[in-house]
Amino acid sequence: MNIVDQIISNYLNNKSLYIGEKVTMSEHMIQTAMFAEKTNCSSNLVCSSLLHDYGHFILENPDGLVDKNKDGKHEDAGYEFLKEYFAKDVLGPIKYHVKAKRYLAREESYYKLLSKASKVSLKLQGGIMSYEEAEKFESNEFFKDSIKLRKFDEIAKKVGLKIKSINEYKNLLTSKLI
Repeated sequence: MNIVDQIISNYLNNKSLYIGEKVTMSEHMIQTAMFAEKTNCSSNLVCSSLLHDYGHFILENPDGLVDKNKDGKHEDAGYEFLKEYFAKDVLGPIKYHVKAKRYLAREESYYKLLSKASKVSLKLQGGIMSYEEAEKFESNEFFKDSIKLRKFDEIAKKVGLKIKSINEYKNLLTSKLI
């Protein structure tokens, strides 16, 4: 099975709820990609949005990690797995979307928008970024796209939203392979 078919299979077969939310992981990631599309983002960022939490498919029992107050570092797991297959411009926002959350959480208005589950994971992921961390992150080449992805990520938890099929993204996924 090639990687695109494997990814599609994982989306179709994983029915696990997204940690602490009322949508599945697959629904969440597809919603994130749909928000990127709706705002006319680049195809690279749409692909990043679609794959940003793929690391949760790789980790064994992500809910169990949260129950044990552990961060599974899903962004690193996803990045390490996907880097064999996808272009750097797709991978960067995936790798840094958790840092983007930590960065954005410095603003009280953003922090208030976080779901309860997202606030729990923020704490496990290192909490709100320090000024020094934020300054360094701002110079990252994927800073802007990571911030955009993170904002889509937070709103992509809508129960009952009509979403695309993962199969509709097959051509996009294939076009971003290295």
